[in-house]
Amino acid sequence: MLQGKKILLGITASIAAYKSILLVRLLVKAGAEVRVIMTPAAKDFVSPLVLSTLTNHPVLIELAGTEGWSNHVELGRWADLFVIAPLSCNSLAKMANGQCDNLLMASYLSATCPVMVAPAMDEDMWQHNSTKRNLQTLHNDGIYIMPVETGELASGLFGPGRMAEPETILHAMISRFFRKDSLKGKRALVTAGPTFEAIDPVRFIGNHSSGQMGFALAEALYLQGADVVLVTGPTALTPAFAGIGLVRVVSAAEMFEACNRVFGNMDIAILSAAVADYKMQHIAEQKIKKANTDPTLQLVKTKDILAHLGASKKPGQFVVGFALETENELENAQKKRLAKNADAIVLNSLKDQGAGFGSSENQVTILDQDGIALFIPLVSKTIVAEQIVSYIVSKIHA
Repeated sequence: MLQGKKILLGITASIAAYKSILLVRLLVKAGAEVRVIMTPAAKDFVSPLVLSTLTNHPVLIELAGTEGWSNHVELGRWADLFVIAPLSCNSLAKMANGQCDNLLMASYLSATCPVMVAPAMDEDMWQHNSTKRNLQTLHNDGIYIMPVETGELASGLFGPGRMAEPETILHAMISRFFRKDSLKGKRALVTAGPTFEAIDPVRFIGNHSSGQMGFALAEALYLQGADVVLVTGPTALTPAFAGIGLVRVVSAAEMFEACNRVFGNMDIAILSAAVADYKMQHIAEQKIKKANTDPTLQLVKTKDILAHLGASKKPGQFVVGFALETENELENAQKKRLAKNADAIVLNSLKDQGAGFGSSENQVTILDQDGIALFIPLVSKTIVAEQIVSYIVSKIHA
């Protein structure tokens, strides 16, 4: 997500500085090159040795030291993004008033790249009028300010002032500063997860879909600049990016209505949800009791979302369906594409070891009107999603 990006991380004296270790790990794992500047007092809260080991760069603290002069101007120009996390109340005041008494402040005042901060302080300090004025000054200066979280504080109080979690900071960083624009201005609908079809108030017909593939697709589309609406059946997952519109449903009928409501305004639709093909003809109003005779469940077909959207799509709309097959996979998937009027079908096979429901990996084949468009071997669902979206981008801009 951040391959080749240069991130300058500033750390100030706050108990939340321990979170900077995880933030550095996440940044490096995402492909970024990270360099760290600390205020002298921050050394009391987190070890420079740990941070230098994780970044493979020396941690910079003083304007001048045994290794010579630290060029704060160069640092501010080197980075693609300058992140200060945590930002203490003291350092916030210095930034707001242009004070320059340490390397971190000198680098901030010399920075030509965007700057974002993640404040961390006690509740009373956070609520103080001077803090509010300082935050407003930073906002007016174009600094992106991460919202603080509410929870237990170092003082023992419970309230606002906690630094945002490292994962939240990472996702906000990517969302605000590093989204691509290959799908900018495009609107995309994604479906994910299973649907649950009620039998009675406590039982349902369902399947083993985790929703991971659909969520990965929504995030991949979002990172390419698309405005995304994700309609998901019952799943514990949450999108990584707050900018993804989320609609939670339970049944196939609810998913049909949610998709039909927005599809007319969409440029792209990827229907990856494992929607139930059948539902109860009549849902029992009370729990069905165990009896001496076996019950008979009368099932009827659910509405076919892919077929409906395929039949109603307008020129310029690109519709992708998913097909889970157990035999004659390629032939059956291509038949489904034609029958549903989809532009492409993503084929899954239950014969592929390590892929499918509940797995973090997948192996798929994309089929379009020309036959096999792309085979994606067993890799993480995140990578599969990125390649599916790359395929769609190539088709839209062809």
